[in-house]
Amino acid sequence: MSIVLPVYNQADHIEAVVAGYESALARIACPHELLLVTNGCRDDSPAICAALENRYASVRAINSAAGGWGLAVKLGLREARGDLLAYTNSARTPADQLALLVLAALLEPERVTKARRTARTPLRRLGSTLYNWESRVLFGISSRDVNGTPKIFPRQFSRLLALSRGDDLIDLEFMSICRREGYPVQEFALPSQPRHGGESTTRLKTAWKLYSGAFRMWRQRDA
Repeated sequence: MSIVLPVYNQADHIEAVVAGYESALARIACPHELLLVTNGCRDDSPAICAALENRYASVRAINSAAGGWGLAVKLGLREARGDLLAYTNSARTPADQLALLVLAALLEPERVTKARRTARTPLRRLGSTLYNWESRVLFGISSRDVNGTPKIFPRQFSRLLALSRGDDLIDLEFMSICRREGYPVQEFALPSQPRHGGESTTRLKTAWKLYSGAFRMWRQRDA
């Protein structure tokens, strides 16, 4: 399988994250590749990821001067070779949770498997609830955590390989495609985790861009 890991200014912890993922995936004997997609980094993340590619046979490093969560996901999926594909937030996904979701996906390979994050701070929980409600009203998406990762899906769900968003709305586009195409989705409740390191880029401005961006997506879809 192929696991896409967007990397943004994570020089202080990406090496430990990759080591943890490699160890966890080895325990479940899952042939895999980790695609480290550095995008718009202003630290040493690209050089560290290139060194990790030399250290681990399963690691591939991809660098983009342009930034964006969606862009990194698209770049990684475009280069992925596996029949089972995944992407996740490498700054917040513990190795044991990644391994758990991979196991679930291997047991149900005809479904999309994704996380539903729980136990967030009150502010994050409120923001997520509003966004998920908006997604349900505008797009009919029943997920309680549209943005939750890891997200894992079989290559045969080919519409998910044609994602177009280069920004944070790519997860909404992903879930919208699942609903439209009838791809079955199974969600697993997992507790939210603090970042492995670095600083979060989520701000009130980010939330507003999601809310307003979702509305524009809806308008464009029906235009």
